[in-house]
Amino acid sequence: MGRRLEVEIAESQQELEKALKNASTASSKERLLLLYLLKSKQVISRQELAQLIGRDNATITRWIRKYKDEGIVGLLEVKQAPGKIPLVRGANLERLKQRLQEPRGFHSYGEIKQWLLDELGLNLAYKTVYQLVRYQLKAKLKVPRPQSIKQHPESQSNFKKNFQLL
Repeated sequence: MGRRLEVEIAESQQELEKALKNASTASSKERLLLLYLLKSKQVISRQELAQLIGRDNATITRWIRKYKDEGIVGLLEVKQAPGKIPLVRGANLERLKQRLQEPRGFHSYGEIKQWLLDELGLNLAYKTVYQLVRYQLKAKLKVPRPQSIKQHPESQSNFKKNFQLL
């Protein structure tokens, strides 16, 4: 038989019950259930606790140690990987934003890719450029509609002046 499980839980049983009902993720529910079962003295050993929750003894031990060291906030904390640092950031990102705001803009994402290479020295993949411009910066390319070269500018201006909606 192992050591007796002795953990001093600062939160009241009602607080834990309420937090357990309001928990949104499965991992936080499991950890709150651990605290609730210990506080309500429904279990006395790690093995019982591990069987009730469906986790290994080592996991239960790790969670209890984390609670002792960091409290309930540390126990419920979900860590996330930092992710890759963006290649276009800071002043370079601002220059790209300003260039996208200009009236003539860019005609294609390939042109943006080339501009990034020429001006900023960044060789990015087409997909990366597209995702950066379209989804992160929420910009659209300013490409005018195609016009026939056979059109006469005078007849076009006359039409705009004389056209009236019924």
